[in-house]
Amino acid sequence: MSVGPLVLASASPRRSRILELLGLPFEVVPSEIAEVPAAGESPVSFALRAARDKALDVAGRCPGRTVLGADTVVEIDGDVLGKPGSPADAAAMLGRLSDREHAVHTAVCLVAAGAEAALVDTASVRFARLTERTISWYVATGEPMDKAGAYAVQGLGGLFVVGVSGSPSTVVGLPVHRLPELFARHGLDLWQVLESRQLSSRPGSARRP
Repeated sequence: MSVGPLVLASASPRRSRILELLGLPFEVVPSEIAEVPAAGESPVSFALRAARDKALDVAGRCPGRTVLGADTVVEIDGDVLGKPGSPADAAAMLGRLSDREHAVHTAVCLVAAGAEAALVDTASVRFARLTERTISWYVATGEPMDKAGAYAVQGLGGLFVVGVSGSPSTVVGLPVHRLPELFARHGLDLWQVLESRQLSSRPGSARRP
């Protein structure tokens, strides 16, 4: 099975950047699926369902294409912290994370040739103690407003992160170290794809007329 140009079912610039660093050709087609946990749904189950729903939604609009969907969930005390709806909401989330450890679950789903495969990876993040002044400053930057848990570890929010147990890419939003495993479930060799891209990008690799 050939991968072909990948379709990323996410408008996240962070996920796009990771795929760009890998050298994978892809197109962004954001999903229109709402990210709302069902009653009684665990954070991990919610992340997996959301990633799957996004991938299938875009796959239905891009027949014959290989589609990658992803969803990131921040969990603390068994609760899901989604994207804040207001500055006050963001401040409340950051207050809960202050001086504590929380889990970040990122699920990915790959749809190819009508089949789907999904997995979830989890990392633990430890926050420093945040003062009201610090929280107010960060919320005023606007960075928390479109981020799960109201922070971006790769941005200004990295100021608050004392440590990460697990893959930093999982916290960013795409567990890159699990992609070979995900592709293999479809019989695809991601390393072969990356090697072929590397060879084709070398000077003189293109055939001359």
